[in-house]
Amino acid sequence: MNVAAFIAKRIAFNQQRSFSRFIIRLAIAATIISVAAMIVTVAFTNGFQFAVSQKVFSFWGNIRVQHYQADKPSIAEELPISKNDTVLKVLQADKGIKTVQAFATKYAIVKGKESIEGVLLKGVEKDYDFSNINSFLQEGRWLHFSDTGYSSEINLSAYTANQLKLKVNDKILIYFIQPDGSHRVRPMMVAGIFKTGIEDYDKLMAIGDIKLIQRLNDWKEDQIGGYEIFVNDYRKTVTVNNALFYKLPEQWNCETISQVYPNIFDWLNLQDQTIVIVFIIMIIVATLNLVTCLIILVLERTQMIGILKAVGSPNLTIQNTFLYHGAIIAVTGILAGDILGLLICWLQQHYGLISLPEDAYFISKAVVKFQWWHIALIDIITFIVCFLVLLIPSLIIRGIRPTRAIRFE
Repeated sequence: MNVAAFIAKRIAFNQQRSFSRFIIRLAIAATIISVAAMIVTVAFTNGFQFAVSQKVFSFWGNIRVQHYQADKPSIAEELPISKNDTVLKVLQADKGIKTVQAFATKYAIVKGKESIEGVLLKGVEKDYDFSNINSFLQEGRWLHFSDTGYSSEINLSAYTANQLKLKVNDKILIYFIQPDGSHRVRPMMVAGIFKTGIEDYDKLMAIGDIKLIQRLNDWKEDQIGGYEIFVNDYRKTVTVNNALFYKLPEQWNCETISQVYPNIFDWLNLQDQTIVIVFIIMIIVATLNLVTCLIILVLERTQMIGILKAVGSPNLTIQNTFLYHGAIIAVTGILAGDILGLLICWLQQHYGLISLPEDAYFISKAVVKFQWWHIALIDIITFIVCFLVLLIPSLIIRGIRPTRAIRFE
């Protein structure tokens, strides 16, 4: 029989009221809160990063292919490339690629009833998959395409529509500035209004027919601004992009959207520092409470320690008794913390209790996303750190003398 484990269980599950019993409960509560806080932090941070990045990907794809332009700003108009059926077949044959869609952009000025606003018109083709951005549509519908000529419909962001005081089905005039300084005017109708929640998009973007841009730029029918590529697994975007680079013709280039919009993704990556800071703080809180708890337990059980030493128990057995006791407290707190953390995540996932200002955070409520290995890693690290720190108060036992300990009050 393991004597140390037996005594530890008797002490841990002792129902007598004492000060140490209160301290034990306090230590368990601190461990519960620490573990739950770490789980919630990881789940919420991962969910935030995933939700915002998916918004960016939904609007522009994971990878952008276009004509190579050195030091090209992310919102500048593209040089045209001609559709290449050979390259398109290679892209579509790649198992890591889900869809390939053509696009082109052009700056324009939208004239509303009372004012004007500058927009970057994103032109798309008839077969464009709007399902990726359906969640952004607030009013109306996505534009319809014409079999002959270009569509005279446009989708505006909620920001632009509010600034111009426009509604669905309103008629507007759009002015396109040409390279020679002249301008062309096109009457159009607002088919629908969208809102991504990303300020960089909502203050600038509009969606229209790529045929209109081709005509304004005097491009041929097979000339486009580039391709936006959606991958099957966003975590493999960099791998797919690197492999894709060597399959493209000369003067073509491919970039991940994180390279095109580094400001957004650098901001998202900063959230990882939040996880590290919370981990450090919570583990310190949990370990300090356990150390304090064990020191109090050792002092309260000084007489018991003296008796055990008097009957011949070695220091190691007595130390193991308190280590077992500390492990019981740590495991109880970790398991209960897992339950509390998962419960908070479940409530947020189903009821959206925690809301966020969308203008500042790009999402209207906190999103939960975690993997089970995250929880296992939190539990293992917490237990290991706590157990190592628990060795400190157990060393006090070596300095206790039986003759003094038995008379200790």
